[in-house]
Amino acid sequence: MIEPTAATLPTPSTPSTSHTLTRRLGLTTATAVVVAEMIGVGVFLTTAGMAKSVGSPFWLSVVWATMGAAAIGGAFCFGALAARRPEDGGSYLYLKDAYGPRVGFLYGWLSMLVTDPGITAAVAVGLAEYVGYLAPIGPWGRKFVAMAAIGVLAGVNIRGVALGASLLRLLAALKLGLLGFLVFWGFASGKGDWSNLLPIVAQRPGSEPLVPALIGGFIAAFFSMGGWWDLSKLSGEVRDPARNVPRALVLGVSIVTLVYVLITVDFLYLAPLERIADQKAFAAVVGEILFGRLGGAVFSWIVIITVAGTLSALLMAAPRVYFAMARDGLFFPRFAALHPKYGTPARATLIQAALACVLVAAGTFDQILAYFIVPTVVFLVLTVFALFVGERGRSARTPGLIAAALLFLAPTTALLALFFMDNPLRAGIGLGVVLLGVPFSYLVAPAGTTANGSEFTNSNPSNDA
Repeated sequence: MIEPTAATLPTPSTPSTSHTLTRRLGLTTATAVVVAEMIGVGVFLTTAGMAKSVGSPFWLSVVWATMGAAAIGGAFCFGALAARRPEDGGSYLYLKDAYGPRVGFLYGWLSMLVTDPGITAAVAVGLAEYVGYLAPIGPWGRKFVAMAAIGVLAGVNIRGVALGASLLRLLAALKLGLLGFLVFWGFASGKGDWSNLLPIVAQRPGSEPLVPALIGGFIAAFFSMGGWWDLSKLSGEVRDPARNVPRALVLGVSIVTLVYVLITVDFLYLAPLERIADQKAFAAVVGEILFGRLGGAVFSWIVIITVAGTLSALLMAAPRVYFAMARDGLFFPRFAALHPKYGTPARATLIQAALACVLVAAGTFDQILAYFIVPTVVFLVLTVFALFVGERGRSARTPGLIAAALLFLAPTTALLALFFMDNPLRAGIGLGVVLLGVPFSYLVAPAGTTANGSEFTNSNPSNDA
């Protein structure tokens, strides 16, 4: 592998071409990244819990539509940020520009050590659970399947952007095709009953009070629709990023919102809520209604393909943050090296895959991730605010972008307040661990310097690649 030297290490204001990734991703692939990462196993699990607590098809659709609109607002903001800084790194770059390199480092610190490997592990284990439904494998067999899935998809993304993009497009197309067939066959089969959706607006007996039910539904929907922002981490590899990144973000989020609403209505049409004992049973009941005894196997394959797409998108997008940090002198320089043959950030990808496999083996990722929900959402809020910070932020203060930001920030800040009230100790511990990254940042990049000894600046490169 190519080892960067002091002469080739870039300053934050002038990214070196020796560490620049090739722009190979078009609008279709960029949209596939959004769709593949957003649609995971969550829609199959959260729909049941949301439906039982809210108890109203109308209010359930309102929840999905509201969070979809919030995500579209956020997508417009991230698209504007990506057009301003069309380089790999996403929120890390935007936070660094707006608030300084230490804040950008803290985002990368959290992403690399906790959220990226934790979410990767959780998604891989979810895939293995459904493989376990199809084949009799024990707990360690499922761990092996999860780690093997991480290893294979990490290898594909290291092998080349073109290969990883081709696989991602295929998985995203299969995912949408299968879900589209599920919706079509659910309605066309005639095996449901429209009376299952009645009453449309009024809550059913046994539902939670409307306000607490809606709050819980908004939280569940927020996380089920998460991940769209990761496309911005790949901005340096998207062709014509000023146009294609914003378009892909909005198009991908809109597609997923429509899919979620249709899946919800389809499931409620097929399975009366009275038959649903728990979240996992919802998909099983629907599968049995549509496909008889093969229902469980059919749904397992649908979920496996769906989750594989999410895992592939995670392993493509997330390592670009560590790569960008190293390129800017805020992380160990060796992670800025591209593979000499494939031109991909191989070391950054390997560190994410390795840490995820460790979490799979330990089986503690759920507990770990719970402590970092608040910091993750805080960084999202700060990223959207970054659009309006500083001299360059003045040009973004247009009515359209302000409205888009408010559309995202209003529900997101409300959710933050709810998280703090629900468990202030957990939220405080998560934020405290993030702040522990400050002294570590001085080890990898001493105060006032980058890794090659040049001064830290908060410059905003204006070149478009």
